[in-house]
This record gives sequence, structure tokens and C-alpha cells, in this order.
Amino acid sequence: MPNAGWWEALWPAPAKVLSSVGLTSGMDVVDLCAGDGWFTLEIAVLAHHVVAIDLDEKLLELARVRLAERGIANCDFVAGNAYDVDKLVLEPVDFVFMANAFHGVTDRLKLAHAVQTVLKPAGRFVIVNWHQRPREQTPILGEPRGPRTELRLSPDQTSEAVGRLQNVAGSRSAALSLWRCFRIRLIIYGRIIDLPRGAERLGNLKEARHEVHCFDAIR
Repeated sequence: MPNAGWWEALWPAPAKVLSSVGLTSGMDVVDLCAGDGWFTLEIAVLAHHVVAIDLDEKLLELARVRLAERGIANCDFVAGNAYDVDKLVLEPVDFVFMANAFHGVTDRLKLAHAVQTVLKPAGRFVIVNWHQRPREQTPILGEPRGPRTELRLSPDQTSEAVGRLQNVAGSRSAALSLWRCFRIRLIIYGRIIDLPRGAERLGNLKEARHEVHCFDAIR
């Protein structure tokens, strides 16, 4: 887990990222694989209630301190596996946010199913991925950063991993479908860029380090 200076360089405006993907005031939110709370803090500023989940209890304690220093008390910190989100979260939520972690999920269908279970009707699952470029092309503070090149997912891989729920469940009512017909939003130096449908075929963009995928639950 990078230090705070690294996070600040990577995500200088986390609140803008969150607002761009539809987080609004009063929502109930899960920050999945929350780490030390860099996004959790900004989520909690807007949300009605947040559940921050991570395997690492030490990182969750850092997140707890981060929020306490701002006087924010609307967040529960839960140590647990992301696959168990449907067991760890007791009430349906509006929004599940997962940043910088989906590439490390080995059973993506299992995770997507667990997330779908905890979402309210029309709830949203947001995945922020490292863009599929060679690791040496995504430097932060002068050093290559992010997952190994071979772990990075293409837009189609992310879409297929979550979208397969419809086929497995056998009915539209249990599916997750991509928001806005699978429009990808690239994050370029903290600025959100909407690409039209099909633009993912353009492949690697020099300035892009991350991309955002928004899935809406259908009931």
C-alpha cells in the first residue's frame, strides 16, 4: 500500500472522481478494498452511511484515524474478504466502489455476484482499473507504479467479468448491466474524459493511467 504522498500524486482530487461516477449526497455506500481510506474519507463526506471493507486490519485502522481526524463518524470499518461483501454488509446499499483492486480478483464472477446481492434496485457498482498499458508507462513520482503489466485488464475483460452474471443467472432480473452502454471514462492526470461507445478500441492512450467502469443493477 503506497504512502499518503503517493496517493495524493495518483489521486489529487478523489472527490471529483467520485462525483463523476454518480456518488451523491445521502447514499449508502460500500468502499470495497478500502485500504487506508483515501477514497473512504471523501465518500463519507457525502454519503449517509459507509461500510469500508478490507482484509488488512492495520490499513483499516489508518482509515479510521483519517476519518476521525476530520470528525466523520458515519463509517463502519469491517475486516473481511471482498468475496464476502454480501455477508459483511447487512443492509442493501446504493453504491459499491472499488478502486485499484479488481485486477487482483481471481474469481471476478463470484465477486460480481456478491456485489449484485448487496445492491439496491438500480444500485451502482463502480470499478476503477489501472489502464491496460505497460507498467513502465504509468509512472507516479518518477517510478513505474501499479500492477504488473500482465495483470492489467482490458475494458472487454472487465465488462465480460461482470456482465456474465446475466448468462449465469438466466434472467435479466439478476443481471448487472453496464451503465450507459459500456462507456469508459478515462482518468488523465485527475481529469475525467468520457469516451463514446466503441472508443475502447482505441487502445492505450499515452496520458491515461486509469479507467472507470460503472455497472447498474437491474431488478
